[in-house]
Amino acid sequence: MDISHRKVSKKVLFTDNEGKALANKEIRVSQTNHEFLFGCGAFDFLPYVTMGATELQDAIDKWLAVFNYATLPFYWGRFEPEEGKPDTEKLMQVAKYLKEKNVKVKGHPLCWHTVCADWLMKYDNKTILKKQLERIDREVSGFKGVIDMWDVINEVVIMPIFDKYDNAVTRICNEYGRVPLVKAVFDEAHAQNPDAVLLLNDFNTSEKYAELIEECLDAGAPISAIGIQSHQHQGFWGREKLEEVLERFERFGLPIHFTENTLISGEIMPAYIEDLNDWQVDEWPTTPEGEERQAKEIEEMYRILFSHPLVKAITTWDYRDGAWLKAPSGFLRLDNSVKPSYTMLKDLVRGEWWTDTSVTTDKDGYAVIDAFKGDYRISSEGKEAAATFTDDSETKVKLT
Repeated sequence: MDISHRKVSKKVLFTDNEGKALANKEIRVSQTNHEFLFGCGAFDFLPYVTMGATELQDAIDKWLAVFNYATLPFYWGRFEPEEGKPDTEKLMQVAKYLKEKNVKVKGHPLCWHTVCADWLMKYDNKTILKKQLERIDREVSGFKGVIDMWDVINEVVIMPIFDKYDNAVTRICNEYGRVPLVKAVFDEAHAQNPDAVLLLNDFNTSEKYAELIEECLDAGAPISAIGIQSHQHQGFWGREKLEEVLERFERFGLPIHFTENTLISGEIMPAYIEDLNDWQVDEWPTTPEGEERQAKEIEEMYRILFSHPLVKAITTWDYRDGAWLKAPSGFLRLDNSVKPSYTMLKDLVRGEWWTDTSVTTDKDGYAVIDAFKGDYRISSEGKEAAATFTDDSETKVKLT
C-alpha cells in the first residue's frame, strides 16, 4: 500500500544559534509525535487524573506509549445532570493533563438525542433549542485552546425517527428539521471557535448519511470533517466494505475520521441484533483465538485507512476490555495485561511508521530528511531544536 503521502522528503539547512551552517555534522532526527491522529477513548483518564486512581498508572502509561489523540465524554445528561451544574472543572483538568502530554483532545458530543439531559424535557421546543445552543457556546468557548475539536452532532440520520424513548433533541429535530438543526449547531460552534475542527458523526455509513452530508454542506453548515463510526461487534468489515465506505465519502473532499472503531477478541455478536445496545450479557470473555483474530483485523484496517490520503484520524473506542456492552474490545484485558493487538499497533505507530534516524550535513550545512509527517527533536553535539515536518518545502533548523 502506498503511504508516501504520510512522509516528507525535505532539504534542510542546519545552523547554530548564530546562523552559521553546521557543515559535515551528524544530525539526530527523533520523532516525538505523528501528524496523523492515532486515537483511543480516554475515559480512564478521568478517575486517574481527578481522583488519583493510581491503580490505573500502568494502563495510562501504556496508553500514552501509543496514542496521540483522545476522546473525552461530554454527554449532556452526565456532564450536566442538574441544570446549571456542569462538570466543567473535571473535564478541563483531564483535557489539560492530556494536552501537557502532547495529546490532541476531542470532545464528544455537543448535541445528541441519546444520554441527553432529562431536565430539558420540561421546556418547550424553542427553549430547548436555545439551551442547546447556549450549551455549545459554553463548552466550545470555555474549552477553547485546550479542546479545539468536537463531534458537534451525533447520529443525525436516525435522530428524527428515534423512538426508543422521548427526548429533547429528537423533539427539536422533528420540529425544525435535520438540516436546519445541523446548520444551527455547527454555526454556533464555529462562531465560538472559528479555528476548531468540527465533525458530523454517524454510525450509518450508507448513502443516507452521504445525502445528509450533501444537504448540510449545500445549506452552508461549516463541517470540517466527516466522522465514521465503525463498531464491528458483529464481525470485521473487511477490505471490500472499508473501500466501499471510503469511496462513498471521499467525494466530498473533506477529511475523514474513523471516530469510534471496535473490533472484539471474543465471540462475535449475532447478526440478528439490529441495535448493538440490545445485546446484554453478564460476561463476554476474550479468547486466545479471538485475540489473534482481533490483532490481524486491526492491522489490516489500519493499513488500509493509513494508505488513504483523506483519512486523518482513527480512534479505537474501548481501550480496555469490558467497557461498552462488556465486550472484549480493548487493547488491554480486564487485568490490564496487553493483548496482541496492543503490541501490533505499537509496533506500527512507534516502529514501522516512526522516524528515528541520523543524517550527515554537506559542506554547506544541508541534508535531506526522509521522515513521517509530525514533530521532531533535532540534536547534534549537545545542541537541540524542535521542528515540525508536514511538507516537502525546503526549511531551516537552528540548533541552540
